[in-house]
Amino acid sequence: MKTRTQKSEIIESSVKLLENHGSLVFADFSGIPVSSINELKNRLKKVGGKYVAIKKRLFRVALQKTGHEFDPTQFEAQLGVVFVPGELTEAASTVYMFSRELAKNQLDFKVLGAYEISEKRFLTAEEFTVIAKLPTREQLLGMVVGVLAGPIRGFMHVVSELSKRPESAPQEAAVQAS
Repeated sequence: MKTRTQKSEIIESSVKLLENHGSLVFADFSGIPVSSINELKNRLKKVGGKYVAIKKRLFRVALQKTGHEFDPTQFEAQLGVVFVPGELTEAASTVYMFSRELAKNQLDFKVLGAYEISEKRFLTAEEFTVIAKLPTREQLLGMVVGVLAGPIRGFMHVVSELSKRPESAPQEAAVQAS
C-alpha cells in the first residue's frame, strides 16, 4: 500500500507527463515478463515515447487535474500507459509491432485504446490498429520520391538511347519519310 505522499508524487509526475506529451496508448501488460517491458521501453525511447505502469485511479486523478474527462477505470485490466511526445502515429507502429512479436511467443500484450490529448478524443483498439499499420512518414516520403523519379528515369533512358544512335540515322529517317 502506498502512502498518501507517494500517491501524490505519482499523480504529479503523471500530470507533468500529460502536459509534455500529445498522445497516450493504453495497454494491458498482464503476464508480460519484465524483460519484454524493458525492451518496449528501449524501443519507445528511440521515438521519444515513455512507458509507465500506473494505477488507474491515480491516473484518473492526474487526467482530471489537467482538464481531461477521460476515465481509465473503464478498463478491467492492469493499465500500462505509453506517453507519445507528438502525434499518435509517431509511436503507434512501435507498440503494434511489439504486441505482434509477443503474440508469436503466445504472450498477450493487448492495446486497449489510445487518447489524443490535444483533441481530447479516445480511439478504440481497432482504430489504433488502423493507425499503427499506416506507413511511417519516412516511408511515405520514399514512395513520393519513387513516384516522382520514375518519369525522370524514363526520360533519361530515352535520351541515353537517342545519344547512342549514329548521327546519320535521323537524316535517313527524314529522307525515307519524304
